[in-house]
Amino acid sequence: MDTNINTKNKIIYPELSYTITGILFAVHNELGQYAREKQYGDLIEKKFNEMKMLYKREVSISNSGNILDFIVENKIILELKNTRMLTKENYRQIQNYLQQTQIKLGLLVNFRNRYLKPIRIIRIDPYNS
Repeated sequence: MDTNINTKNKIIYPELSYTITGILFAVHNELGQYAREKQYGDLIEKKFNEMKMLYKREVSISNSGNILDFIVENKIILELKNTRMLTKENYRQIQNYLQQTQIKLGLLVNFRNRYLKPIRIIRIDPYNS
C-alpha cells in the first residue's frame, strides 16, 4: 500500500522541471515583465540550444488549429503567457494540450507578473478520476 501512495505523490520530472524553471527565471530577469510573448519564446529557445536540450517549438496539435509553445524533451509542455492575469481558459487550454499529446506534465508561465511563478499542471487521467 505504501508504494502506491508514494507513486501518486511523486513529483513528475523534477530535474527537468527545475532546469526549465531556472531558464524561465533567467529570461524574466533579462527581459523584464513587459516584453512580447515572442521575445520570451525566442530567448527561451536560445537558452535551450545553449544547454543542448531537446525541444519542439510552436507545435501544431492535430487539426484543431491549436499551437502549443514548446514541448521539452518530449516530456513537458511549456505554455507561455504575457497577460495581466491567468484565467480558467488558460488552465483548460494547457489541460487540453496535455490530453491531446498524452504528455503528463505542463508548465504554465505568465511573464507579466512581477515575480515569476511557473505553475505545474498534471494531465488528468479521465479513466482514473
